[in-house]
Amino acid sequence: MKLKIYTDGACSGNPGKGGWAAIIIDSNLNTSSISGSVKSTTNNRMELMAPIMALKKIKKKSEITIYTDSKYVKDGITEWIKKWKLNNWRSSSKKLVKNKDLWVKLDNCCQKHIVNWKWVKAHAGNKFNNLVDELAVSKTK
Repeated sequence: MKLKIYTDGACSGNPGKGGWAAIIIDSNLNTSSISGSVKSTTNNRMELMAPIMALKKIKKKSEITIYTDSKYVKDGITEWIKKWKLNNWRSSSKKLVKNKDLWVKLDNCCQKHIVNWKWVKAHAGNKFNNLVDELAVSKTK
């Protein structure tokens, strides 16, 4: 099964009330959305929660393309995480990696599927990126 997933996270204040959202599109172009909120969190944690929760919804091993406007998430999961694991979850500056709990969850979720990551520019007219942004922001109210 091939799927596309658009994800976004938002925060009202940073830290503050956060929201995350994902839109899942199957190969027949059927869409479903999921979203949630956290009382006190950060924007980066919400950006990570969106793909974690979306991947948890997919029960069968699938080929998934995840679209995110967060370079933090895309670069973290495709590049930085390899070195973090080798360095016992320490960054290049030897500090503990922030949000390690969510990075571990996201990494584990990715192992169950074939996941490709694509970065999309925020607020640049991409229909699904705009929709998922509105949904995430609505959860911060």
